[in-house]
Amino acid sequence: MKKRFTAALLFAASTLLAQGRGPRRYGSEDGFAVFQQHCTSCHGNPNVANAPSPEAIRQRTPEAILASMTDGSMKMQAESLSSEEKRRLAEYMGGRPLGSAAAGDAAKMPNRCASNPAMADPAATAEWEGWGATPQNTRFQTAKAGALSADQAPKLKLKWAFGFPVGISAFSQPAVASGRVFVGSDTGFLYSLNAQTGCVYWSYQAKAGIRNAISVGPVKAAGAKYAVYFGDVRGNAYGIDAQNGKQIWTRRVEDHFSARVTGAPKLYNGRLYVPMSSSEGFTAGTLDYPCCTFRGSVTSLDANTGQVIWKFYTIAEAPRPIKKNSKGVQLYAPAGISVWNSPTVDPERNVIYFGTGDGWTDPVPNTSDAIIALDIDTGKVKWSYQATPNDSWLGGCGGKNKSENCPAEQGPDVDFAASPMLVKLANGHSAIIAGQKSGTVYALDPDKNGAILWKTTVNATPRGGIMFGGATDGQNAYFAVTGGGVGALDLATGERRWFSPLAKEGTRASNSAAITATPGVVYAGTSDGTMYAVSTTDGTVLWTATTNRDFDTVDKVPSHGGGMGAPGPVVAGGTLFVVSGYNVTGGTQPGNVLLAYSAE
Repeated sequence: MKKRFTAALLFAASTLLAQGRGPRRYGSEDGFAVFQQHCTSCHGNPNVANAPSPEAIRQRTPEAILASMTDGSMKMQAESLSSEEKRRLAEYMGGRPLGSAAAGDAAKMPNRCASNPAMADPAATAEWEGWGATPQNTRFQTAKAGALSADQAPKLKLKWAFGFPVGISAFSQPAVASGRVFVGSDTGFLYSLNAQTGCVYWSYQAKAGIRNAISVGPVKAAGAKYAVYFGDVRGNAYGIDAQNGKQIWTRRVEDHFSARVTGAPKLYNGRLYVPMSSSEGFTAGTLDYPCCTFRGSVTSLDANTGQVIWKFYTIAEAPRPIKKNSKGVQLYAPAGISVWNSPTVDPERNVIYFGTGDGWTDPVPNTSDAIIALDIDTGKVKWSYQATPNDSWLGGCGGKNKSENCPAEQGPDVDFAASPMLVKLANGHSAIIAGQKSGTVYALDPDKNGAILWKTTVNATPRGGIMFGGATDGQNAYFAVTGGGVGALDLATGERRWFSPLAKEGTRASNSAAITATPGVVYAGTSDGTMYAVSTTDGTVLWTATTNRDFDTVDKVPSHGGGMGAPGPVVAGGTLFVVSGYNVTGGTQPGNVLLAYSAE
């Protein structure tokens, strides 16, 4: 049985490689661009009878969508598309790579764990929970929970590797609890692995790819003690029995066809706070697209049942028809302002904080490019701080590409994509530390409605933007920048302590992935596939590992690492866990591997 399964995987991998998947610069978002540019003149157009809506198409499998364009009802309409464009479109609209539904079942894997013992209480074990390890999203691991010391970092060696079958973009950050690693995949499979050996306990197949970090915690449900929580790229949220992978509940959090859960849902005190983003603005400047109708949100769910407790929209007003463009396509406003990051919990003030993205239409509400504080019980706004007003940005509108769909002035596109960090300063006061895509870091006072304490840049270069997240050890805040490198800022003053450029000479490797801190060490991954450990004292490089290569995996899946672009490294139980191969928009080398490093 094992031989047949392995052979089937090798055949599937070789077939996909021949089709151009392996080294090609695949990006799932590119498929939505194809749909917007070539399909929305019919699909979603109320004047075209019998054309399935985008919402209906997204409920189909990628295999069915591709078949309709190659041999089915859409063959003639799709003749102008290349085979690669058809694949990209099918995989985006279908929510996962082609062939993945049949390849990812853990029951058929050769590295099944011999037994599945009862889980210990996650709160009593070495763990990394959710996106930021703590409710405050500090991305700091303590020695008690198995952090690696500065002396151990240079001794790190690969312990095991796990390959995601047919995966082409490793973009889900794992969680560690009760000696297990829980990790999602672009194929839509969630896996429970043994943290020491990488053997697999179970898998669960979601409705679409899982791009966000995983949360683990207690649940009140029949037959279940602990649950795993996450969202998918179709706007669904899930509660799954952490012991056996059985579904407890699932909830469609947002109905818009382009909705996706990118930021990790935050689990706290029996509730799950789900941020919502969207791909709608990707190439909405094309005149066939009825721009734009999505608005970002955060939804509070009962973690035991999935029932909605409250929902907050980043734009209070629902999109309304405003005009028709020269092709007669109806346009709408206001729209946009996604929430790309995982909310931060402030138990003392009974508040959650999160950052927002830019708007897509004019005029831009003052909730764009902002840090927003909501009452944790009601979802009502406590305060909001806007860093950059009038930032209306739409894909396909740059340079000479401006169309009637485009905003009057294309904004700088400086979202708060990274989760805010809540810290306690040496003087006893609190501060919210937030990094923006502009490269500016803000310290806001939560007791004075977000008043600025200080602001500074990590590295004053044109490529100094901050994407998916920093870390803090209580003394400094650490941020990676897209130009390549990591810097340290004093929490009390914002003073730049040091900056360590990590990009290799002659390259333009980016540090857009989130980073992680442990006592004395910061871990950062680059778009060229290099993982770094640097000293928190002065930024000296302590250790590097190349992940952009082939790996022998415990599940015998042909695997290759690649770039690192959003999920950060996770440290727990003396092990560093890294997903390698982030390739959402085609900017980095695709890959399909989870790596575990230890100093033993």
